Amino acid sequence: MTSTLLTWLPQQRWFAGKGRELLTLTELSRTPVGPADQVIVRVGYTDGGTEDYQVFLASPEIGEDALSDPEVRAALLQRVTSGTVPVDLDQGSHVLVGEQSNTSVVYADTLILKVFRRLQPGDNPDIEVTRALADVDCPNIAPPLGWLTSPVEGVPTTMALLQPFLRGASDGWAMATTSVRDLLASGDLRADEVGGDFAGEAHRLGQATGTVHRDLARAMPTAVAGPEQSRQTAAQLHERLEAALLIAPELTDYAEPLREVYAYVAGRSADVAIQRVHGDLHLGQVLRTQDRWVLLDFEGEPARPREERRALMSPLRDVAGMLRSFDYAARHLLVDQVPTPQLEFRASEWADRNRSAFCDGYAESTGVDPRDEEHLLMAFELDKAVYEVLYEARNRPHWLPVPLAGLDRLLVGA
Repeated sequence: MTSTLLTWLPQQRWFAGKGRELLTLTELSRTPVGPADQVIVRVGYTDGGTEDYQVFLASPEIGEDALSDPEVRAALLQRVTSGTVPVDLDQGSHVLVGEQSNTSVVYADTLILKVFRRLQPGDNPDIEVTRALADVDCPNIAPPLGWLTSPVEGVPTTMALLQPFLRGASDGWAMATTSVRDLLASGDLRADEVGGDFAGEAHRLGQATGTVHRDLARAMPTAVAGPEQSRQTAAQLHERLEAALLIAPELTDYAEPLREVYAYVAGRSADVAIQRVHGDLHLGQVLRTQDRWVLLDFEGEPARPREERRALMSPLRDVAGMLRSFDYAARHLLVDQVPTPQLEFRASEWADRNRSAFCDGYAESTGVDPRDEEHLLMAFELDKAVYEVLYEARNRPHWLPVPLAGLDRLLVGA
């Protein structure tokens, strides 16, 4: 099984070790789940690192993920709910398709179970944060209904999270990119003249993000970061850049301007309010229901260590993530065609309009305009763009022009 699994794992969309060479695989535990087994494995890389993963195997010969079997999915829900299943399983279940770092199973169009794939010891931040927000009745989340915890080498570790399935909700990324497509096909109409204008939704999304940040500040610890912590943040930004440069040479020409912006962060003397945040906010992490925006997936960047994802940080990191996402939505349609000055202008027009609308909504909700901290916000946007370059270099090299264009825009005049 070991050699087969070593081949199979890197082919899974949720596998985080793409671009790294696998060396070893060790089985840590095995638990029956219906006709299959829940197996916790530890992979070792040639660079000396290790990661733990949760997989579901129906037999020693890996052909497909056993979560494709409805009996396995039903048995897993039974474990999460301790045998009291709150839905009619005869109505069916299915695995959501798409590019995710985890696997989501929908039951009877009523419940959704997020199965965490890459495991880190302890409670997953997604459960910590959503529980805290549910306790203060935050309206812009899907509350946790249950979770599965199992020991990994003696440490209780989150395996899955159960939440209500928001049937009929629209995906933020799909809504935004449809709006971009409408604009690019509209000839000479301005963004505010096109029927699919997204700015109103971007404004409401900014308000929802601000509400979540306010509720997080009520429900979880907050602090003030002084100059020493600003230097530590800058050191982290530099460290992430240097690591990315080793894998993505496309960043080389941007390295020095990036270091100059990060040096500003290191030299800050003003205090910065810090708190728990989403940690990986973008248009693919939000859903539009009939009456509100809902933020999902509060686990932070899955590739980061758990303690880093649980750290208090500036809410501007979430704002920066969403601003980068508007740039992505605006430019993704240009990837597979020769961009013309007209198309470039329209994409930039859409991004600028929706970035401004989001910040306006956020400022209305919190009383704090993120644009007032222009240089810090820029540093966090640049850090996100560096992460995007690294991701695209590993997974979708033909998408590299999207984050590189973001670096160009952000560094003009920096």
